[in-house]
Amino acid sequence: MSQAEQANNGPHFSMQKIYIKRTDYEAPNAATVFRDDWKPEIALDMDIKSNTIEEGRYEVLLTVSIKAHNTSSNIGAFKLVVEQAALFMISGFSKEHLEEALGSACPAIMFPYLRETVDHMLIKGGFPPLMLAPVNFDALYQEKKAAKEEKTN
Repeated sequence: MSQAEQANNGPHFSMQKIYIKRTDYEAPNAATVFRDDWKPEIALDMDIKSNTIEEGRYEVLLTVSIKAHNTSSNIGAFKLVVEQAALFMISGFSKEHLEEALGSACPAIMFPYLRETVDHMLIKGGFPPLMLAPVNFDALYQEKKAAKEEKTN
């Protein structure tokens, strides 16, 4: 068997497409917020989901929800939800390794795109840039897996 044939029969992992699936931006008090000093209090929530499109093809959704409140004026500043999605071709993985790839490796590849979208949308909304801190998706995956195992026991 040639190396090319072995490569075709071995594990495969590749991103086919990355795209923004959904955005929701709201700044209802923008005019009032901008008159005061910007002293934000930010709440951030992140979620990872995946679904099978067809055998060997998966869509991964990395969603971030951000709410900002200006503490200097005690006014809500903005709400932003970004759902970054990507299509991955994954084959030749055990079930455990597939789950790990979908819950850790895929979001790690997608995160810089999500980060850029968040930063760009807030700047376009008139707010200072918000650079999301790096995320350890391996650790998040392991925590989620441990919590799931604990729940089933």
